[in-house]
Amino acid sequence: MTTRLLLIADTHVPARAKRLPAAVLSAVEEADIVVHAGDWIDVATLDLLESRARRLVGVHGNNDGPALRERLPEIARLTVEGVEVAVVHETGQKQGREKRMDAAFPGVGLLVFGHSHIPWDTVAPSGMRLLNPGSPTDRRRQPVCTMMSVTIDARRIDATLVPLT
Repeated sequence: MTTRLLLIADTHVPARAKRLPAAVLSAVEEADIVVHAGDWIDVATLDLLESRARRLVGVHGNNDGPALRERLPEIARLTVEGVEVAVVHETGQKQGREKRMDAAFPGVGLLVFGHSHIPWDTVAPSGMRLLNPGSPTDRRRQPVCTMMSVTIDARRIDATLVPLT
């Protein structure tokens, strides 16, 4: 069986954008699981994604206030097609990230994170895949805003960075 995930993070609505891009909402409709790695800013964005996603897994970020923190954990965990998945907003500086996350998340096959707005796709020494989808609304120093499409099939993780223009 194959499970399709949509990874997003750092939406910052309405601080960085008035609303989520139409391409994100379309991708939400197609995904089996939507994963949001924090910094929502607006409770309405959480409500919107909950109403549209088949399944929504999210965490709060450093910019999320009390209302979001009441509804979202700091760390989320789930199992997809036999792969242990963890979601967190911050992982610290990029130097040494893979080894630090191996120590912090033993047994995890996929770690989804956000915070930097910079897409990231690496593999830790344990074999854990680390993915940051960037941001669909605030590109920072990147050429375009982004999200990620991921498929998990028989423990194989395929990730595609999706530019939003």
